[in-house]
Amino acid sequence: MLREEVAKALKVIQEGGIILYPTDTIWGIGCDSTNTEAIKRIFSLKQRDEAKSMIILLDTENKLESYIKEVPAIAYDLIEFAENPLTLVMPGARNISPALIAEDGSVGIRVAKHEFCQQLIQRLRKPLVSTSANISGKPSPQNFGEVDQEIIDGVDYVVDLEQHSTELKKASTIMRLQPDGRFEFLRR
Repeated sequence: MLREEVAKALKVIQEGGIILYPTDTIWGIGCDSTNTEAIKRIFSLKQRDEAKSMIILLDTENKLESYIKEVPAIAYDLIEFAENPLTLVMPGARNISPALIAEDGSVGIRVAKHEFCQQLIQRLRKPLVSTSANISGKPSPQNFGEVDQEIIDGVDYVVDLEQHSTELKKASTIMRLQPDGRFEFLRR
């Protein structure tokens, strides 16, 4: 089941589509992080201001250097020892669509500890865009049952995993991390 869903989602993403999928936090809308057209479709679907950035998911912290010019050494410890899913916002974003990079040159990155996400990212060989599966300004859905029909209808593929789970999940902790190791919490 998992392998089939990864294959279906991968095909849609490689063809420039957008997917609705489960993560280690809340349900996300995603696409190829290098495909600007697909990213713009997500902004449009969410009715979200393009100045508000979306995050990318990696399958392993070993790939951080590919997408951030200068990864602060503490980033690896933060990822390893975080008790909850952690998104790190770091400057020096590279090798992704400019539509994902904030005005200050930063991007939020989370190493997903979720089997579907990890397998999909490994097979895609690129980071996966991730943004909460809600219309901008509305609450983030804590499980699939709370995802608006408008979002479900607006994506090209809905991953058929964890749709019946009633477990309430929450968004990741977000920290802004500077190259010198200074950090601040943006969302706990």
